[in-house]
Amino acid sequence: MPSRRRAAAVQAYLPAASQSSSFVGSSWSRTLSQQIHTAGRVAAGVPMRAPVRMCGIIGIFKQEGPVNVELYEGLLMLQHRGQDSAGMVTTDWAKFREFKDNGLVKDVFAKKSVMDKLQGQVGIGHVRYPTAGSASAQEAQPFFVNSPLGIYLIHNGNLTNTDELRDMLNSSSSFFNRHLKTDSDSEVLLNIFADEIHRAHQRFVQSEAQTDPNEHKMDFVLEAGETMMKTLQGAYSCICLVKGVGLVAFRDPHGIRPLSLGRRQSLDGKGTEWAIASEDCAFGPIAFERVRDVQPGEMVIITEDGQLVTRQCVPGQLNPCIFEYIYLSRPDSVLNDVNVYNFQLGLGTRLAGKIKERNWDIDVVVPVPDGSRPAAIQVSAEMGLPYREGLVKNRYVGRTFIMPDQRMREMSVRRKLNAMPAVFEGRNVLLIDDSIVRGTTMAQIVDMVRKAGARKVYLASSAPPVRFPNVYGVDMPNRKEFVAHGLTEEEICNVLRADGLVYQDVEDLLAVGYSMNPNIKTWDAACFDGHYVTGDIDDEYLLELESSGRGKSRTRAGRKTSLVSATV
Repeated sequence: MPSRRRAAAVQAYLPAASQSSSFVGSSWSRTLSQQIHTAGRVAAGVPMRAPVRMCGIIGIFKQEGPVNVELYEGLLMLQHRGQDSAGMVTTDWAKFREFKDNGLVKDVFAKKSVMDKLQGQVGIGHVRYPTAGSASAQEAQPFFVNSPLGIYLIHNGNLTNTDELRDMLNSSSSFFNRHLKTDSDSEVLLNIFADEIHRAHQRFVQSEAQTDPNEHKMDFVLEAGETMMKTLQGAYSCICLVKGVGLVAFRDPHGIRPLSLGRRQSLDGKGTEWAIASEDCAFGPIAFERVRDVQPGEMVIITEDGQLVTRQCVPGQLNPCIFEYIYLSRPDSVLNDVNVYNFQLGLGTRLAGKIKERNWDIDVVVPVPDGSRPAAIQVSAEMGLPYREGLVKNRYVGRTFIMPDQRMREMSVRRKLNAMPAVFEGRNVLLIDDSIVRGTTMAQIVDMVRKAGARKVYLASSAPPVRFPNVYGVDMPNRKEFVAHGLTEEEICNVLRADGLVYQDVEDLLAVGYSMNPNIKTWDAACFDGHYVTGDIDDEYLLELESSGRGKSRTRAGRKTSLVSATV
């Protein structure tokens, strides 16, 4: 029914749009935002789900010499952000060269013949993780449109009005009634950008200007950035290659997903080279230095001859996703002028205060590797307790959080971690984890630690209970998946089979963030407190997201899954 109502609203809108003599020259910000969004969200029901993903993106401009190896090194540094597929496009501005496939970076680009073909001094690269129904290599990025200009795009984030946008692209309201090959919101975003560039070109032609439109390609792209950002909703950090313009990057007006700008001198010292990436940890191995973050609502262009051009396309207010600092990003990154490692130490300090209130008899503090180490080290120091590495990690098993289904995650835990009796036997243990999402991994870890001889197992989470979906690009959209859903802290502790459990408070979590960067007035902590900074997410949207099938096959801690019958 929501889909039928939405379709009716779109059809009701289209004739009026098509009859408008100024529609060709107008932006979608006036048509889509004012009519389709209102009709689609109120009269026609909420949008259907869009694929969500956590991704890593990087773009590099060199003055000369092939960029492929440095893109490869940068993608390795971003591999933690996605392990399902990898893609790369390079260019000398005469020709684009592309390769993408499912797999880790080291496997996708393992063949010398593949790397040899990726010639050119400028390029972009992408890593992603799988989502239900979208593990095909066809949805690996970058995505491409050949008109106007020729554009490759990579995207980190998730649009929340994808279906309205898709309806527009498939209708007569689009210049070319664009056909989309995938279910990816990134392909939708690319085509919206392309359509807005075409509109900017048409407005210029209709103005009867006396100059050649080819001399104004950059102006068209910048103008398109403004109109596009007024149309898109949700989270997006993007990097593009635009023929005739350069390397283009932009970030949504809330700055939900990170995007950093780096710089270095060319080998001959005669020019500046540039890099843009999800995290500045990617800059170190390739000798770039962090300059700053791309600002919310800003577009950055590195022209084909290496000049830096920036424009604030729309007003921006920094509301970064706080989950980036807890789980997603590497501790050696600086995002939005906040050092991730120091942020995690701050969480440890706050968490130690809460643990002290419990008066637990604790012998040793043990982190759940890897993300909880900084917090666990700080808890150990604050409480004067020994810190020990009691869980040994197998480095050749992927992160269970981003594995495609629950059965695979549960089998993976047993291969991923091994508990050492030398650390646990006869001791009361405090396990520190960065977050507890579904709880299946933690429940199995508690069992492993007990089997290794621990007398008691206490748990502490650096993050508050996850109770709400993250709709801005993290694969946890179904509230029923969360171990904390509908349960008290004591009930969660029983589900996890622990002797005690303590969570970080939301207030303490936010206090750490504000202390690190007072210029951030509001953090996006929606997965903890249910407040979505874009203002367009309501309970109806979340219910539609859940009923559309996302996460139905998943389980949380406390539900049995047969590993014997699981298909691998």
